[in-house]
Amino acid sequence: MAWQPEESGLQQILQLLKESQSPDTATQRAVQQKLEELNRYPDFNNYLIFVLTKLKTEDDPTRSLSGLILKNNVRAHFEKFPAEVTTFIKQECLNSIGDQSPLIRATIGILVTTIVAKGELRNWSELLPTLCQCLESEDYNICEGAFGALQKICEDSAECLDNDSVNRPLNILIPKFLQFFRHQSPKIRSHAIACVNQFIISRTQALMVHIDTFIENLFFLASDEDTEVRKNVCRALVMLVEVRMDRLMPHINNIIEYMLLRTQDNDDGVALEACEFWLSLAEQAVCKEVLSSHIARLVPILVKGMKYSEIDIILLKGDVEEDEMIPDNESDIKPRFHKSKTHNQKRAEDNAEEDGESEEGYDDDESLSDWNLRKCSAAALDVLANVFHEDILPFLLPILKETLFSNDWEIRESGILVLGAIAEGCMNGMMPHLPELVPYLINWLSDKKALVRSITCWTLSRYAHWVVGQPHERYLKPLMTELLKRVLDSNKRVQEAACSAFATLEEEACTELVPYLSFILETLVYAFGKYQHKNLLILYDAIGTLADSVGHHLNKEEYVKMLMPPLINKWNMLKDEDKDLFPLLECLSSVATALQSGFLPYCEPVYRRCVSLVEQTLNQNYANLQQPEQYDPPDKDFMIVALDLLSGLAEGLEGNIEGLVANSAILKLLFQCMQDMMPEVRQSSFALLGDLTKACFQHVKACIGDFMPILGANLNPEFISVCNNATWAIGEISLKMGADMEPYVKLVINPLIDIINRPNTPKTLLENTAITIGRIGLVCPAEVAPLLQQFIRLWCTSLRNIRDNEEKDSAFRGVCLMISANPGGVVQDFIFFCDAVASWVHPKQDLRDMFYKILHGFKNQVGDENWGKFSDQFPQALRERLAVNYQV
Repeated sequence: MAWQPEESGLQQILQLLKESQSPDTATQRAVQQKLEELNRYPDFNNYLIFVLTKLKTEDDPTRSLSGLILKNNVRAHFEKFPAEVTTFIKQECLNSIGDQSPLIRATIGILVTTIVAKGELRNWSELLPTLCQCLESEDYNICEGAFGALQKICEDSAECLDNDSVNRPLNILIPKFLQFFRHQSPKIRSHAIACVNQFIISRTQALMVHIDTFIENLFFLASDEDTEVRKNVCRALVMLVEVRMDRLMPHINNIIEYMLLRTQDNDDGVALEACEFWLSLAEQAVCKEVLSSHIARLVPILVKGMKYSEIDIILLKGDVEEDEMIPDNESDIKPRFHKSKTHNQKRAEDNAEEDGESEEGYDDDESLSDWNLRKCSAAALDVLANVFHEDILPFLLPILKETLFSNDWEIRESGILVLGAIAEGCMNGMMPHLPELVPYLINWLSDKKALVRSITCWTLSRYAHWVVGQPHERYLKPLMTELLKRVLDSNKRVQEAACSAFATLEEEACTELVPYLSFILETLVYAFGKYQHKNLLILYDAIGTLADSVGHHLNKEEYVKMLMPPLINKWNMLKDEDKDLFPLLECLSSVATALQSGFLPYCEPVYRRCVSLVEQTLNQNYANLQQPEQYDPPDKDFMIVALDLLSGLAEGLEGNIEGLVANSAILKLLFQCMQDMMPEVRQSSFALLGDLTKACFQHVKACIGDFMPILGANLNPEFISVCNNATWAIGEISLKMGADMEPYVKLVINPLIDIINRPNTPKTLLENTAITIGRIGLVCPAEVAPLLQQFIRLWCTSLRNIRDNEEKDSAFRGVCLMISANPGGVVQDFIFFCDAVASWVHPKQDLRDMFYKILHGFKNQVGDENWGKFSDQFPQALRERLAVNYQV
């Protein structure tokens, strides 16, 4: 006898389901509590599945809700279900997979995939055979219900379908799905492709065997009248470009023709899927070769896709020009992630960061932060400009002439976006046009449409590098003047775009901005009183970047008086648990480093609060580890940002921080932070340790015995940034310890030599490691010199590209001492040493003497004739430098 509900129980549950649809939160809370209580009854879940599958007298939303509550129970408590309940639920799902109502079919599909995700494929042997049998049904509802469930299983549990423990069902399923690509119902065709699409990226063997049939079937559906089918076909082709370009090559011209057509599809969703194709193709080595003959047709299509659609403009409130007084929706503010401090070298050839981060302006519409056709078209044009470079311009320039000077603002706006999108890839080809274009763009910064003003900010920022290299009067000054006006725009989107663009300009111009500082600061400080919440956070960035860019030039009394009061005012208003502290602390860290002694009047309260933030976080972490059910884990970002600001203070105030350190528990707290499980906490701890070592070593010295083993244990290149900062801190400590470093050399020297010899170690880490090895050798040459041969070649190649500075100086002195102690260790690699010596532009006189002595010592040792043979191997430039500077 099958299970049957009791009438009273059924009524109670139906009552609950009705109440749970009430908008009143108190009612909902009461319902939640009742549901929790009912979970104690073994057959409560039987009632839920009964309402979903059998109670056809109820409306669909109520039945579906019953299924969704059951799904949540499966997710939370499935292991505890009695066996007969589990069997009943599974049976009911399969019996009702073809319910008349699409909503109920979809709910059952969700329930089935949730049970499968609980690892139940092994224990539900009849599931896949039953679903496959249902696919053959003449009844559309049964076929569609089964396919809907299969699609969800493919999405959620792809890997268990390809698993030996259940006999790899995919081997049967894939050929089955392929048969349905030609089914008369578009919904079924769409399900079939969507199922197969789940297995493209992972190159699943079961699909690869049938790859040609799959591609053939996709071509058959290429011009399907159903939008979902076309969308899935485009999606499949985009993934195949990544995974099986070899199989597409014989048909590539037809595929490109097809995608040109689909990128202009009447349905925006299809056009967007198709537009992704150009992004994927651009990453393939054959892109230029296969696209060259089509690029003339593709470019106008992409440009057309970059125009705002009417719906975009409505969503962006494009007709609202002045909104600066309207407070932000807190939900619109994206979470920000703090980037922990890393210690890196300035290189001789460039000053570029290694991160390769570029701010894309395709996210200019954050209220539409969904990827859309406009952003995808712009991104595609950007990557293609990087493939074709100036060869793309002959097709673009005529279109630009037309769009940039259109009377229709939407078209003009899209033309300005095009200019920004091609900036990186076509810079050389655009140079001749910039003297004319940049003034035009600066002019459009005061367009009457806010959306035109905001995109112009972004586009100009993409050409900032060129602007900075030109005569200031002609471009930089007018650009700066107009951008700063936009920073104070009455439209929030324009304020945001202008602030971001100005930060980019600051990074490019660096100290070139010094003459204009008071004008810049007046504007940024005025913006403090004007901005709503979201833009305030971007303003902090712009101020921090300014401080990083102009450094100590900011330390003038008039600038300090302008800048510090509003920052400290915000600092006092924010509570310790407010995440707005992150960008403000980051900003203050840059400002403190730049202002140096100018920050002294403000440093004490800032220092104390940072120490307190670290302490609170550590205490909360401890409480959570001891009693997890009672205390939540802390947000460690508060501690990381506070450590980084303390680093900024130590770096900026140097010896002036001594008194603050003496009267606080910072070193005790640092000892705990250095052992935190979270790499970012350790990374920032080691940066602070290095900065405190430089600023007030007398306080650090007492803790060295505790700190060194921890530093040694963190010389692990698996965590690049942690390892980098630990390495740098060891080098700083060595310089201060002098000969007292001797007991700790063994702890650290071998891991450092391992790092320098590892293949593919990032540049920054290599340079810091080489400098630290040199510094340890400087203070304890007798301990390190015997190991010289193990690292000298890579040591020399790592340091030849960094600029002359104090760190390089101390490292080279160390190596000279080690070579004097063990000349044999450098013999085989002496040419590398010569090259590294030649990389110095202006070594100090006594260091130059050390180089001279080693070079001449070596020459005398081998004799003139052998030296001649040896130096003949040198590149011409190296020979000349050594002859001029060291007379060898």
